[in-house]
Amino acid sequence: MKLYDLELSGNCYKVRLFLSLLNIDYELVPVDFLGKEHKSPEFLQLNPLGQIPVLEDGDLVLRDSQAILVYLAKKYGGEAWFPSDAAEMGIVTQWLLTAANEIARGPADARVGTKFGFGIDVNAAQKKAKPILNLIEQHLSKSENQWLALNRPTIADISCFPYIALAPEGGVMLEPYPAIIQWCDRIKKLPNFIEMPGISK
Repeated sequence: MKLYDLELSGNCYKVRLFLSLLNIDYELVPVDFLGKEHKSPEFLQLNPLGQIPVLEDGDLVLRDSQAILVYLAKKYGGEAWFPSDAAEMGIVTQWLLTAANEIARGPADARVGTKFGFGIDVNAAQKKAKPILNLIEQHLSKSENQWLALNRPTIADISCFPYIALAPEGGVMLEPYPAIIQWCDRIKKLPNFIEMPGISK
């Protein structure tokens, strides 16, 4: 198994984190992002969108961090991380889509724009971060909601965690969201949790 990776990418990190939680051995293949290796003809054969992460597992090549989490959970994680029950699967999936949409357009874009530029409107991204963080805070503030989706950690948590934990790097402070901070701490206490620049235990 190979993971084409950028250390500072939250999307790559969520895959590295989940691989570690599952205790799966893999080969890490760093991609020279600044050198535009992800746009090279060789890489575009792996992912025509020219984006990372990309996972190779045997003959299978997968792009998109959410899709990779689903695959790893179903193949290696049993029922715990992504259940087969239709209702539970739907509950988890709605959070995967939240990670790919509201979180990506809010706290993730604020961080990327602050740290790397890329023509992102940081102020707009910071404003978009507040509604989704408020929603998650309200959800996690309920005593029965220790985790985003079910009564246990799932790939919903792994998918949403990185760019929320990294939000301060984009000028989105987490102090107004104590339930989110506690949720982040719970994730950091999972067995085999790993760090990345900007996220420590």
